[in-house]
Amino acid sequence: MPRTLTRLPALLLVALLTGCGVFGEEIDQTANWGASKLYAEAAAELDAGNYTRAIEYYEKLEARYPFGRYAMQAQLDAAYANYRADEPEAALAAADRFIKLYPQNPFVDYAYYLKGIVNYNRSVGFLDRYIPTDPSQRDPGSALDAFEDFAILVERFPQSRYAADARQRMLYLRNNLAKHEVNVARYYMKRGAYLAAANRAEYVIQRFQRTSAVEGALEVMIDAYEALGKEALAADARRVLEVNREAGRLIDDTPKPEDISLAHKVWDYLSLDEN
Repeated sequence: MPRTLTRLPALLLVALLTGCGVFGEEIDQTANWGASKLYAEAAAELDAGNYTRAIEYYEKLEARYPFGRYAMQAQLDAAYANYRADEPEAALAAADRFIKLYPQNPFVDYAYYLKGIVNYNRSVGFLDRYIPTDPSQRDPGSALDAFEDFAILVERFPQSRYAADARQRMLYLRNNLAKHEVNVARYYMKRGAYLAAANRAEYVIQRFQRTSAVEGALEVMIDAYEALGKEALAADARRVLEVNREAGRLIDDTPKPEDISLAHKVWDYLSLDEN
């Protein structure tokens, strides 16, 4: 028997032992990486815009080294990476984990702000990046979530570097939420549900004073009360509208906040490379 044939089983055995990749199972190149190596590679991928790969490395870091500063940092970085990768649910989950595990961390305000930005962008909607639309026409769920996130940030961390922008976005969101209620009231008018329309408009006036939606709410109230045959109430609403118009008390729409370039390197002082 030729000598090459007798060596064939041995060669196959060596192939089996030295690499599962021969049979389609990919070898994990990160298997022997320490926490610092994983973090450095993840950060490099994040800086390069390779968000999927960065997220993969951060998840491995958290799984293999769940304690210490690298794991803490990985959670915040992973939240940012998922935000940039248009994975809002994963971004929110990572930010929530950070808040739960490190409530006293000096950068927890960033986690709240990131949550607000994620929900804010969800409330704006994908199409708005390309086709301007009226945000008050959309479901207010994400807008309410964003408002709550920003409210927590402003209340708990009034001196945060993110507080001023959060306040501005809260004003914009509040205005859009009020306009949404007016849109609902107008929908009721079209369906002939005049009492429901009047009640919705009154809710706007009581709950969302000093928003541009007040003018539209008063107009709906006038039309609804007239349709209901309640002339006295319609006259009262008309008088309030006219007085406020003449006095210049009705305000314009709150300007849309400028887009931000949210940084993720807010924690350099931790000096992770020294641990």
